[in-house]
Amino acid sequence: MTVDGVARPRALLYGMRMTAWLKKLAPEASIPLQLAARAQHIGRWRTPRTDYPAGRAGYLAWRRAAGAFHADTVSAILEAVEFDDPVVQRVQSLVRKQHLKTDDEAQILEDVACLVFLAYELEEFAGKHPRDKVMHILQRTWKKMSSGGRAAAASAILTPTVTSLVREAIAVES
Repeated sequence: MTVDGVARPRALLYGMRMTAWLKKLAPEASIPLQLAARAQHIGRWRTPRTDYPAGRAGYLAWRRAAGAFHADTVSAILEAVEFDDPVVQRVQSLVRKQHLKTDDEAQILEDVACLVFLAYELEEFAGKHPRDKVMHILQRTWKKMSSGGRAAAASAILTPTVTSLVREAIAVES
């Protein structure tokens, strides 16, 4: 992908965007949370969505497999550079998004992923899918976010198209 005249691999750009949003949302984030944000989709292309059946069940199976792959991959890297076991385990837990809604750091990571989706991916996604599917996904995304994540989304500089889609999805939910 080329952004601001600089070509970068999509996965690297995603990690950079995750890191940038994490700094905005949680400037004092722990080292495990920083590592998890950067590595959340590490090697994602190695677990293609197309390898799983269409529909929600296939999507959820893919997400579980991808989460496990990402956690194992980052774990191997962290162990190779001699991070201690508690840090490695914490990063794995965060990357797997375990204990959302009860683990503040897992929720922050989810909020950051949602913000990256809204800010950088939604407009392209919306152009490729039926409006009802986009609205459904936006409503689910909004539900996954904390009040802090929602406030960050509301104050983010989003394109007019994205702002309109988010407002419409939220209005339908209310």
